[in-house]
Amino acid sequence: MALTPEERERFLSEPRIGALAVGRGEKRGPLNVPIWYQYEPGGELWVLTARDSVKAREIARAGRFTILAERLDPTVRYASAEGPVITTTTTTEAELREMTARYLRPDRVDAYVAEGSAEKNVTIRMRPEHWLAADLGAI
Repeated sequence: MALTPEERERFLSEPRIGALAVGRGEKRGPLNVPIWYQYEPGGELWVLTARDSVKAREIARAGRFTILAERLDPTVRYASAEGPVITTTTTTEAELREMTARYLRPDRVDAYVAEGSAEKNVTIRMRPEHWLAADLGAI
């Protein structure tokens, strides 16, 4: 059963490992990799990645990407959002800390942030335009 706009946005805002996909031209299939992401309903979705990563290069070339989040329990549910890149900026320590706190236990955040080098990363923000979302257990 399709999710309502509110259900899909709430689902995507939950901390899940996303699958980021971006086209790679005619001779390659899309790049599809796991990634941490941040999203608040009605807002922009953002990801962090190394400035010189394949992800960063392909997103810059394509100007857009797709993110997919899913769960298996208690029912199979997913939400996918695709849209244009709004900004790409050098990652701040505050962004690195926010993203890390979303995915790691509180006692691991400081160490991860200290290990990471925010300035070696970019923050890529996307405005969701096209959605696919369903709860297959509701059928």
